Amino acid sequence: MEELEDRNNDQKAMAVEDEAPVRSGRRPIFERKWTSVDKRTAAAVLGMHLLCLLAPFHFTWPAFWLAVVLYIITGMFGLTLSYHRHLTHKSFKLPKWLEYMFAYFGVHAYQGDPIDWVSTHRYHHQFADTERDPHTPTQGFWFGHVAWIFDSYGLTKKVSPKHVENFEEGNRKPKPFRNIFVGYLKYGRPNNVEDLQKQAFYRFLRRTYILHHVGLAVVLYAVGGLPFLVWGLGVRIVSFQHFTFAVNSLGHMWGNQQWNTGDQSRNNWVLALLVFGEGWHNNHHAFEYSARHGLEWWQLDVTWWVILVLEAMGLATDVKLPSQHHMQKLAMQPKCE
Repeated sequence: MEELEDRNNDQKAMAVEDEAPVRSGRRPIFERKWTSVDKRTAAAVLGMHLLCLLAPFHFTWPAFWLAVVLYIITGMFGLTLSYHRHLTHKSFKLPKWLEYMFAYFGVHAYQGDPIDWVSTHRYHHQFADTERDPHTPTQGFWFGHVAWIFDSYGLTKKVSPKHVENFEEGNRKPKPFRNIFVGYLKYGRPNNVEDLQKQAFYRFLRRTYILHHVGLAVVLYAVGGLPFLVWGLGVRIVSFQHFTFAVNSLGHMWGNQQWNTGDQSRNNWVLALLVFGEGWHNNHHAFEYSARHGLEWWQLDVTWWVILVLEAMGLATDVKLPSQHHMQKLAMQPKCE
């Protein structure tokens, strides 16, 4: 009964929050009070970048190829296929054992647990390039690229206004972490991701998020020493983070628009090459439910090829694609001279 009541309350809260006003204006990164969430996030990001500084001094070919393999496993199978196209947009269905395995790969991309990542991305599509978009570059390139993850107050204010009172001057302080191993970027329980919240596996990953990275770091060091740790963890994570962050920033600034989406999303072949097809961002914003992002034959989309293989094996089912009617409806009309 309590779960049902919580779910109903969440649905009501979301309806109210969708209409809640949000004050405009940037929050300068060094001229505001940082919460404990911001400090933890900054320490984690800085730590990975500092680890990368050791890369030239600990280069080995086995370490390099390990980084490439883990980049593909955690980046493509974990983030672009699982977190993004499957969990966020439900572009296709997978057997539970495979869904959970791919989602676990995504944890090691070091961009948050599935619940937090999916929640933020759904808000991005709901409020794309408006004041409530969690990471729009209309507030500045660096904000859209990376600075947004260091502002838990701003992010919470955008997506969960009912929790902002914890931060406002004169009110009580934000609630401390109940579990130091949680790695979320905002306060309050997301109300747009009940499909994952109700599954014990995803709640477990949320509660133990940091531990999985510590465990992988220990294994990499035990097997290959500093070269495996530096390349398999540091270089791999930082490079993929910046490439995916670039989809949030450059993917709304640089490229072409093929579809009337009402936002600044762009198709960018460079990003598509680096992030397994995610660079066809205007395509994606037009047809967010589509399992295929590279809609033209020449638009490289490696993630889509993997989905095709899974479908041929009978593992991916109910694969969604845009209809011709929908494509004609959103197609850019040539300008009259």
